[in-house]
Amino acid sequence: MGCCMKGLNIELYKKMCLVRKAEEMIQYYYSEDGMKTPMHMSMGEEAIAVGVCHALKAKDQIFGTYRSHAIYLAKTQNINDFFAEMYGKDTALLKGKGGSMHMCNPDGGFMGSSGIVASAIPVAVGASFANKMSKNGKYVAVFFGDGATNEGVFWESLNAACLMKLPVLFICEDNGFAVHTPKSEREGYESLTDIVSKFNCHVISEETTDVEVIYNLTQDGIKLMSDTSMPLFLHFRYYRYLEHVGICEDYEAGYRSREEYLKWLERDPVKLQREKLLASGINDMEIKNIESVITEKVMKSITKAKEAPFCRNDELFEGVLV
Repeated sequence: MGCCMKGLNIELYKKMCLVRKAEEMIQYYYSEDGMKTPMHMSMGEEAIAVGVCHALKAKDQIFGTYRSHAIYLAKTQNINDFFAEMYGKDTALLKGKGGSMHMCNPDGGFMGSSGIVASAIPVAVGASFANKMSKNGKYVAVFFGDGATNEGVFWESLNAACLMKLPVLFICEDNGFAVHTPKSEREGYESLTDIVSKFNCHVISEETTDVEVIYNLTQDGIKLMSDTSMPLFLHFRYYRYLEHVGICEDYEAGYRSREEYLKWLERDPVKLQREKLLASGINDMEIKNIESVITEKVMKSITKAKEAPFCRNDELFEGVLV
């Protein structure tokens, strides 16, 4: 393996480890009740967030759904701001007023996420239109779940983006459920990608948990966009490990089985990338050192967030649109 490829694969692993370790610590500390915000966890989808974000340039912009942990950290890697926001502290960019569902870091290219299903999609299309008009060369990527494709605004936004030939990436993180409702009970068609392919956009779909594959496919898609001035629709399957909202498992709810989870766990994205690094000749001690550094970084951020002050009472009325 060449030095550049080795470096790339390690960077992809580092980013996924950062997301996984951050969420493991949320699980560990959430019962202390210091983090008041509801948690929509990203465990199981790390490869999508990291693979896509790593293929984008620093200047490119991202919009997200309420399940925003993985995409926020993959884009910004700002773990200090992440935990300051989780703990609702003044040291966060949003001073604790956004919480888990409304992360935002425009200087880092993360333009915002929303708790309303599909609501970020038309905003991302608007940002893409602004970028095209200003000729600044920025791409916009918007992440959403498969449930969002049942909203009319998704199709309206896709249609507008195709009509105006906008530099926007639509990334569908498909876990097969809208909260607890499977596709069979909410979709009157067989294939989402078949329908989207009828629009004037490029469509790439893959059922993989391999971050390197997702990274390369996204790069290929971006080149297609550049060559043809057409939007890109990326469709990736994954399995949500935890409950829709919260830090626990939910297999007792009856809408899915633990056996299905265990099948997906065999190709866990973080585990898969670690195994690939070992197979490429990187020794176990080197990988453990990487993991140790990330764990220490996360723990320092949590300590800093816990010790930070809350914002002033009058700060609650600042930055509010009326």
